[in-house]
Amino acid sequence: MFGNMGDMSKMLEGMQENAAKLQTELESKTFNVKSGGGMVEVSMNGKGEIIDLIIDDSLLTDKASLEILLIGAMNDANKMVMQNQQQSAMGILGGMGNMNPFGAK
Repeated sequence: MFGNMGDMSKMLEGMQENAAKLQTELESKTFNVKSGGGMVEVSMNGKGEIIDLIIDDSLLTDKASLEILLIGAMNDANKMVMQNQQQSAMGILGGMGNMNPFGAK
């Protein structure tokens, strides 16, 4: 009845290793987004941390436009990171739907 539990354990260990590799890969990626025709540039790493921000000098006197462009660029960068994380996670979990711990077919 539980003869395949060793196989399941090995599979789970492999998934943990893959998850650790995925985390390392995500942390090393950089996502760059431009807003306002390049007037604002945001760079975010795979963990969702802003690592660089460039603002065109012309925006320094227009607070309202700067705020709008910053929000847009940061939200777009965050979406890119989240989509990448989801796609990467699906690669690891993709085979889980076919898993049967009891060996039944």
